[in-house]
Amino acid sequence: MTEPSVRIEERPDRVVAILDRPATLNAIDQAMVDELHTLCALLEAHPKTLLLTGAGGVFASGADIAQLRERTSADARRGINATLFRRIRALPMPVVAAIDGYALGGGAELAYAADVRIATPGARFGNPETGLGIIAAAGATWRLPEIVGHARASDLLLTGRMIDGETALAWGLVSALHERAELLAAAHAIVDRIAANGARATQLTKQALSAPIEAHPAIELELQAELFDSPEKAARMTAFLERRRDRTHRTEPRR
Repeated sequence: MTEPSVRIEERPDRVVAILDRPATLNAIDQAMVDELHTLCALLEAHPKTLLLTGAGGVFASGADIAQLRERTSADARRGINATLFRRIRALPMPVVAAIDGYALGGGAELAYAADVRIATPGARFGNPETGLGIIAAAGATWRLPEIVGHARASDLLLTGRMIDGETALAWGLVSALHERAELLAAAHAIVDRIAANGARATQLTKQALSAPIEAHPAIELELQAELFDSPEKAARMTAFLERRRDRTHRTEPRR
């Protein structure tokens, strides 16, 4: 049996997926696509936050060029990577990407599909597809402008150049930078904060964030209506009020 391309670590409130094809710098091949679809099916049935990262100091160097070279127009229309990345983006709970080293081509598009991205200063983002005679067709042409704006997305996609972690932070492509030794712990800290919140409220917040502009504000009102009638809302708000009352009693001056 071949070794899996994605190492999975499942915990009660999260799943860690580590891209692990060291010989190809974690290039995304069909086997990795299939394994990630299997993981998506698990997370759709049993929602948990997904922490996505790469082994060996690399996130993902792109699609597997040896396989990509052999794909035809029919393969292009199937949207092999695009379909997977849309599925990852649509997972019920948030996806946090911890990025070190290369996140190029399909690897960059996988990172763009995450809800939260953090990186190291040594991260390198880019979409060099035009240099290979193709386009970035797995989400970059529409998702990247949403993240960094049309002008910066055009810069990256039309030149094929790479940017480093500092530039990615300045552009808003990532929300924070951490040194390599601290990256995974920082990602887990983000997941800890997510896990401390109401799971259904988190799911519906992600749903609202993903909705088209014309769906607002009606979608928030409907989602909020569900939450307002939920037992968890009552329990969490009661607990908040009790904690505030206890703090007030502790700080009141003695008479």
